[in-house]
Order: sequence, then structure tokens, then C-alpha cells
Amino acid sequence: MTLTDVTYMPEAPAHDIEIDEINAEAFGPGRFTRAAYKIREGGPHDRSLSFVAMHGGQVIASVRMTPIAAGAGRAQMLGPLAVRPDFKNMGIGRKLVAMALAAAEKSSEPAVILVGDEPYYGPLGFVRIPRGQIEMPRPVDLNRLLAHEIVPGAVAELTGEVCHANLAKTPQRTTEPA
Repeated sequence: MTLTDVTYMPEAPAHDIEIDEINAEAFGPGRFTRAAYKIREGGPHDRSLSFVAMHGGQVIASVRMTPIAAGAGRAQMLGPLAVRPDFKNMGIGRKLVAMALAAAEKSSEPAVILVGDEPYYGPLGFVRIPRGQIEMPRPVDLNRLLAHEIVPGAVAELTGEVCHANLAKTPQRTTEPA
């Protein structure tokens, strides 16, 4: 198999079952107790910013984006990102993240946050969110709260507890693109 055998496309409802299988394989049953999963329970992810990698007609990797709110700030939350074991360490996950970030920028999203490993996501443009700026609905390693800012100042507007954007109680501020 070569990377030329892999195709990338926007996620569609027909991919849901395979994506659920990949996420179960990658994260196990413990995924339902994680902070990011709790946020995702608040509403749907954004299919227009979510992508899959295909090989031989099968989904082999997936990345999703979910609209979130924290205080008056708004952003997308990247994840889960999962790649089937036989296709790991080939750059497929990094390509999916790059596609999701490009789509977020094109859609005028102000920022993207995630819970993940800085050594993996740092080279993709993510930096740590300052400690105490945001709170997750369940325990999380604060060193793993990362952000990719698209609109200058957007990450600073994310304050307090993170929730799905559908559940936001604070009106959204509007950060103007530079």
C-alpha cells in the first residue's frame, strides 16, 4: 500500500458506522468518560469540517470537528482523530488535521482547540492554552489543552467552562479577522 492509494473526502452520514468502529478500536470503552466526549454529547459535530481517509472503499481514518463555546468565545474542537492500526505512522492523521484546519479557516472559524499530545499537534500549529483560562466538564491533563488560533485574539476570548456551542449561556463576542 502506498499513500497514493489513500483518498480523502468530507465525512458523510454513510461513514458513521465505520467511524464509530475506528473510534472504538482506537479509544476503547473509556472514551465515553473523557471530557471531550462529554462536550460532544451536547450536540452534533460539524460535518462540513470533518473528513475521512479511504482505502479500498473502506474508512481507515477520521477526524471530526465540533462547535464549542467557552464564555463569549467560540471555536471548533478537533477530535476524535483516529487511524486504523495498519495505517498508522504514514502521515494520514496529520493530513486529516491539516484538511480540517484549512476548512475551519475557510469557514471563518476563529480557532480550533483539542485535548492531545503537544509533540504530535505542536508541529501542526497547536500551542498550549494558558492554565486556568478554560475548564473542561471532566478532569483533563491541562498540559494537553491545545489551541490553533485562526483569528488573532480568538483563543483569549475562550474563558471558563467549555461546552458544545448549542449549550452556550453567554452571548458570543465577535472577533474581527485581521
